[in-house]
Amino acid sequence: MPIGVDDVRLEEAALWVRQGAPPVMEHPHRHDDLELNLVRTGRLRYLFGGSTLRVAAGEVALFWGGTPHQLVAPDAVPTDVSWVHVPLTEVLGWSLPSELLAVLLSARPVVVPASALAPDVGARFATWHHDVLAGGDPTVVMLEVQAFVRRALGAHALAEPAEPAPPATTTHPGTDPVARATAMARYVAEHYRSPLTAADVARAAHLSPSHAMTVFRRVVGTTVGTYVARCRVAEAQRLLITTARTTAEIAHAAGFTSQSSFYDTFRQICGTSPGAYRRSVR
Repeated sequence: MPIGVDDVRLEEAALWVRQGAPPVMEHPHRHDDLELNLVRTGRLRYLFGGSTLRVAAGEVALFWGGTPHQLVAPDAVPTDVSWVHVPLTEVLGWSLPSELLAVLLSARPVVVPASALAPDVGARFATWHHDVLAGGDPTVVMLEVQAFVRRALGAHALAEPAEPAPPATTTHPGTDPVARATAMARYVAEHYRSPLTAADVARAAHLSPSHAMTVFRRVVGTTVGTYVARCRVAEAQRLLITTARTTAEIAHAAGFTSQSSFYDTFRQICGTSPGAYRRSVR
Protein backbone atom coordinates (compact mmCIF):
# COMPACT_ATOMS: atom_id res chain seq x y z
CA MET A 1 0.00 0.00 0.00
CA PRO A 2 1.68 3.24 -1.08
CA ILE A 3 1.87 6.08 1.40
CA GLY A 4 -0.14 9.20 0.57
CA VAL A 5 -0.15 12.76 1.88
CA ASP A 6 -3.01 14.42 3.74
CA ASP A 7 -3.16 17.57 5.84
CA VAL A 8 0.06 19.53 6.23
CA ARG A 9 0.39 22.27 8.81
CA LEU A 10 2.65 25.25 8.10
CA GLU A 11 3.59 28.02 10.49
CA GLU A 12 4.81 31.40 9.29
CA ALA A 13 8.43 32.25 10.05
CA ALA A 14 8.75 35.25 12.35
CA LEU A 15 10.59 36.52 15.40
CA TRP A 16 8.38 35.06 18.10
CA VAL A 17 8.59 34.71 21.88
CA ARG A 18 6.54 32.88 24.49
CA GLN A 19 6.77 32.02 28.17
CA GLY A 20 4.69 29.65 30.28
CA ALA A 21 3.34 26.12 30.25
CA PRO A 22 3.97 24.03 27.12
CA PRO A 23 1.15 24.15 24.58
CA VAL A 24 -0.79 21.04 23.70
CA MET A 25 0.35 19.70 20.29
CA GLU A 26 -2.16 17.39 18.67
CA HIS A 27 -0.10 17.27 15.47
CA PRO A 28 3.57 17.49 14.53
CA HIS A 29 4.36 20.91 13.17
CA ARG A 30 7.18 22.57 11.28
CA HIS A 31 8.34 26.13 10.73
CA ASP A 32 11.26 27.85 9.02
CA ASP A 33 12.68 29.18 12.27
CA LEU A 34 15.52 28.41 14.61
CA GLU A 35 13.75 27.44 17.84
CA LEU A 36 15.27 27.98 21.28
CA ASN A 37 13.68 26.39 24.36
CA LEU A 38 14.73 27.15 27.93
CA VAL A 39 13.11 24.79 30.44
CA ARG A 40 12.81 26.68 33.70
CA THR A 41 10.94 24.01 35.67
CA GLY A 42 9.67 20.54 34.84
CA ARG A 43 10.68 18.86 31.59
CA LEU A 44 9.74 18.60 27.91
CA ARG A 45 9.37 15.47 25.83
CA TYR A 46 9.41 15.85 22.04
CA LEU A 47 8.93 13.45 19.19
CA PHE A 48 11.59 14.96 16.97
CA GLY A 49 12.55 13.65 13.54
CA GLY A 50 11.92 10.07 14.54
CA SER A 51 13.52 10.16 17.98
CA THR A 52 12.43 11.08 21.48
CA LEU A 53 14.01 14.29 22.79
CA ARG A 54 13.89 15.09 26.50
CA VAL A 55 14.82 18.52 27.82
CA ALA A 56 15.08 18.87 31.59
CA ALA A 57 14.88 21.89 33.87
CA GLY A 58 17.98 24.02 33.53
CA GLU A 59 18.64 22.96 29.94
CA VAL A 60 18.46 24.89 26.66
CA ALA A 61 17.50 23.18 23.40
CA LEU A 62 17.93 24.72 19.97
CA PHE A 63 17.00 23.26 16.62
CA TRP A 64 15.71 24.10 13.16
CA GLY A 65 11.94 23.81 13.14
CA GLY A 66 11.86 22.43 9.58
CA THR A 67 12.20 18.93 11.03
CA PRO A 68 8.73 17.69 12.10
CA HIS A 69 8.43 17.89 15.88
CA GLN A 70 5.72 17.53 18.47
CA LEU A 71 5.41 17.75 22.24
CA VAL A 72 4.15 14.35 23.40
CA ALA A 73 3.03 12.77 26.67
CA PRO A 74 2.86 15.98 28.75
CA ASP A 75 4.32 15.52 32.21
CA ALA A 76 2.26 15.86 35.34
CA VAL A 77 5.15 17.92 36.71
CA PRO A 78 4.38 21.69 36.34
CA THR A 79 6.55 22.89 33.47
CA ASP A 80 7.56 26.46 32.69
CA VAL A 81 9.36 27.15 29.41
CA SER A 82 10.65 30.13 27.47
CA TRP A 83 10.58 29.93 23.66
CA VAL A 84 12.26 32.10 21.06
CA HIS A 85 11.85 31.56 17.30
CA VAL A 86 14.25 33.29 14.89
CA PRO A 87 13.48 33.23 11.14
CA LEU A 88 15.84 31.00 9.16
CA THR A 89 16.57 33.83 6.73
CA GLU A 90 17.89 35.85 9.68
CA VAL A 91 20.03 32.93 10.88
CA LEU A 92 21.51 32.44 7.42
CA GLY A 93 22.50 36.11 7.45
CA TRP A 94 24.71 35.46 10.48
CA SER A 95 27.33 33.83 8.21
CA LEU A 96 27.88 30.99 10.62
CA PRO A 97 30.78 28.64 9.80
CA SER A 98 29.54 25.79 7.60
CA GLU A 99 30.12 23.21 10.33
CA LEU A 100 27.92 25.14 12.78
CA LEU A 101 25.19 25.68 10.19
CA ALA A 102 25.25 21.95 9.47
CA VAL A 103 24.65 21.26 13.17
CA LEU A 104 21.66 23.63 13.23
CA LEU A 105 20.10 22.12 10.10
CA SER A 106 20.59 18.52 11.18
CA ALA A 107 17.90 16.35 12.74
CA ARG A 108 19.81 16.26 16.04
CA PRO A 109 18.82 19.10 18.37
CA VAL A 110 21.50 20.83 20.43
CA VAL A 111 20.83 20.52 24.17
CA VAL A 112 23.19 22.23 26.62
CA PRO A 113 23.03 23.17 30.32
CA ALA A 114 21.96 26.78 30.77
CA SER A 115 24.72 27.13 33.38
CA ALA A 116 27.32 26.65 30.62
CA LEU A 117 26.05 29.71 28.73
CA ALA A 118 25.51 32.55 31.20
CA PRO A 119 25.02 33.17 34.93
CA ASP A 120 21.28 33.85 34.53
CA VAL A 121 19.93 32.61 31.21
CA GLY A 122 16.36 32.94 32.48
CA ALA A 123 16.75 36.70 32.87
CA ARG A 124 18.12 36.94 29.35
CA PHE A 125 15.13 35.12 27.86
CA ALA A 126 12.78 37.27 29.96
CA THR A 127 14.42 40.42 28.58
CA TRP A 128 13.98 39.24 25.00
CA HIS A 129 10.36 38.37 25.76
CA HIS A 130 9.73 41.83 27.20
CA ASP A 131 11.54 43.67 24.39
CA VAL A 132 9.68 41.87 21.60
CA LEU A 133 6.25 42.24 23.20
CA ALA A 134 6.92 45.88 24.09
CA GLY A 135 7.78 46.67 20.48
CA GLY A 136 11.45 47.37 21.14
CA ASP A 137 14.21 47.37 18.56
CA PRO A 138 14.36 43.79 17.17
CA THR A 139 17.91 44.39 15.96
CA VAL A 140 19.20 44.38 19.53
CA VAL A 141 17.35 41.15 20.32
CA MET A 142 18.69 39.53 17.14
CA LEU A 143 22.27 40.47 17.97
CA GLU A 144 21.95 39.10 21.48
CA VAL A 145 20.27 35.90 20.27
CA GLN A 146 22.98 35.41 17.66
CA ALA A 147 25.71 35.67 20.31
CA PHE A 148 23.76 33.29 22.54
CA VAL A 149 23.36 30.73 19.73
CA ARG A 150 27.06 30.89 18.87
CA ARG A 151 27.91 30.35 22.55
CA ALA A 152 25.49 27.40 22.76
CA LEU A 153 26.97 25.79 19.65
CA GLY A 154 30.46 26.27 21.07
CA ALA A 155 29.47 24.64 24.37
CA HIS A 156 27.81 21.80 22.49
CA ALA A 157 30.93 21.19 20.38
CA LEU A 158 33.12 21.01 23.48
CA ALA A 159 30.79 18.55 25.21
CA GLU A 160 29.81 16.47 22.17
CA PRO A 161 31.05 12.87 22.45
CA ALA A 162 31.92 10.68 19.49
CA GLU A 163 28.98 10.11 17.14
CA PRO A 164 26.88 7.35 18.73
CA ALA A 165 25.60 4.43 16.73
CA PRO A 166 21.99 4.99 15.62
CA PRO A 167 19.41 3.06 17.63
CA ALA A 168 18.49 -0.25 16.07
CA THR A 169 15.10 -0.21 14.38
CA THR A 170 14.64 -3.92 15.03
CA THR A 171 14.20 -3.46 18.79
CA HIS A 172 10.71 -4.55 19.80
CA PRO A 173 8.82 -1.47 21.10
CA GLY A 174 6.52 -3.50 23.33
CA THR A 175 2.87 -2.54 23.65
CA ASP A 176 3.21 1.16 24.54
CA PRO A 177 1.53 3.16 21.73
CA VAL A 178 4.00 6.06 22.09
CA ALA A 179 6.95 3.66 21.83
CA ARG A 180 5.40 2.02 18.77
CA ALA A 181 4.72 5.36 17.08
CA THR A 182 8.26 6.49 17.89
CA ALA A 183 9.67 3.30 16.36
CA MET A 184 7.74 4.01 13.17
CA ALA A 185 8.80 7.66 13.11
CA ARG A 186 12.42 6.59 13.61
CA TYR A 187 12.13 4.13 10.72
CA VAL A 188 10.76 6.90 8.51
CA ALA A 189 13.57 9.26 9.56
CA GLU A 190 16.16 6.64 8.60
CA HIS A 191 14.56 5.50 5.33
CA TYR A 192 12.56 8.40 3.84
CA ARG A 193 15.09 8.79 1.02
CA SER A 194 13.97 5.40 -0.32
CA PRO A 195 10.53 4.27 -1.50
CA LEU A 196 8.35 3.40 1.51
CA THR A 197 5.13 1.49 1.95
CA ALA A 198 2.81 1.25 4.92
CA ALA A 199 3.94 -2.37 5.41
CA ASP A 200 7.58 -1.25 5.65
CA VAL A 201 6.80 1.24 8.38
CA ALA A 202 4.44 -1.12 10.23
CA ARG A 203 7.16 -3.78 10.53
CA ALA A 204 9.24 -1.35 12.61
CA ALA A 205 6.50 -1.51 15.27
CA HIS A 206 5.70 -5.22 14.75
CA LEU A 207 2.14 -4.39 13.77
CA SER A 208 -0.14 -5.03 10.83
CA PRO A 209 -0.26 -2.10 8.37
CA SER A 210 -3.83 -1.11 9.23
CA HIS A 211 -3.23 -1.27 13.00
CA ALA A 212 0.10 0.55 12.64
CA MET A 213 -1.44 3.43 10.72
CA THR A 214 -4.16 3.77 13.37
CA VAL A 215 -1.63 3.80 16.22
CA PHE A 216 0.59 6.32 14.45
CA ARG A 217 -2.25 8.71 13.73
CA ARG A 218 -3.66 8.40 17.26
CA VAL A 219 -0.29 9.20 18.90
CA VAL A 220 1.25 11.61 16.39
CA GLY A 221 -1.95 13.24 15.16
CA THR A 222 -1.26 12.83 11.46
CA THR A 223 -0.72 10.07 8.93
CA VAL A 224 2.53 8.32 8.16
CA GLY A 225 2.27 9.69 4.63
CA THR A 226 2.24 13.27 5.85
CA TYR A 227 5.15 12.55 8.19
CA VAL A 228 7.19 11.07 5.33
CA ALA A 229 6.43 14.11 3.18
CA ARG A 230 7.58 16.50 5.90
CA CYS A 231 10.85 14.62 6.36
CA ARG A 232 11.52 14.67 2.62
CA VAL A 233 10.71 18.36 2.31
CA ALA A 234 12.93 19.21 5.31
CA GLU A 235 15.82 17.40 3.62
CA ALA A 236 15.10 19.19 0.35
CA GLN A 237 15.13 22.54 2.17
CA ARG A 238 18.48 21.69 3.76
CA LEU A 239 19.96 20.80 0.37
CA LEU A 240 18.51 23.92 -1.28
CA ILE A 241 20.16 26.05 1.41
CA THR A 242 23.52 24.33 1.68
CA THR A 243 24.31 22.97 -1.80
CA ALA A 244 24.32 24.06 -5.44
CA ARG A 245 22.58 20.88 -6.63
CA THR A 246 19.82 21.19 -9.20
CA THR A 247 16.24 20.78 -8.10
CA ALA A 248 16.10 17.47 -10.01
CA GLU A 249 19.10 16.18 -8.05
CA ILE A 250 17.61 17.40 -4.78
CA ALA A 251 14.23 15.79 -5.50
CA HIS A 252 15.95 12.44 -6.02
CA ALA A 253 18.25 12.82 -2.99
CA ALA A 254 15.30 13.67 -0.72
CA GLY A 255 13.33 10.59 -1.77
CA PHE A 256 10.80 11.95 -4.25
CA THR A 257 9.97 9.67 -7.15
CA SER A 258 9.27 12.44 -9.66
CA GLN A 259 9.83 16.14 -10.23
CA SER A 260 6.10 16.77 -10.27
CA SER A 261 5.51 15.13 -6.87
CA PHE A 262 8.48 17.07 -5.47
CA TYR A 263 7.15 20.41 -6.69
CA ASP A 264 3.57 19.69 -5.60
CA THR A 265 4.53 18.48 -2.11
CA PHE A 266 7.11 21.21 -1.57
CA ARG A 267 4.63 23.93 -2.52
CA GLN A 268 1.90 22.38 -0.35
CA ILE A 269 4.17 22.31 2.71
CA CYS A 270 6.28 25.45 2.18
CA GLY A 271 3.81 27.61 0.31
CA THR A 272 6.29 28.30 -2.50
CA SER A 273 8.30 26.52 -5.18
CA PRO A 274 11.76 25.02 -4.51
CA GLY A 275 13.41 27.64 -6.73
CA ALA A 276 11.65 30.55 -5.04
CA TYR A 277 12.52 29.11 -1.63
CA ARG A 278 16.20 28.88 -2.55
CA ARG A 279 16.22 32.47 -3.81
CA SER A 280 14.54 33.68 -0.60
CA VAL A 281 17.24 32.26 1.68
CA ARG A 282 20.30 33.24 -0.36
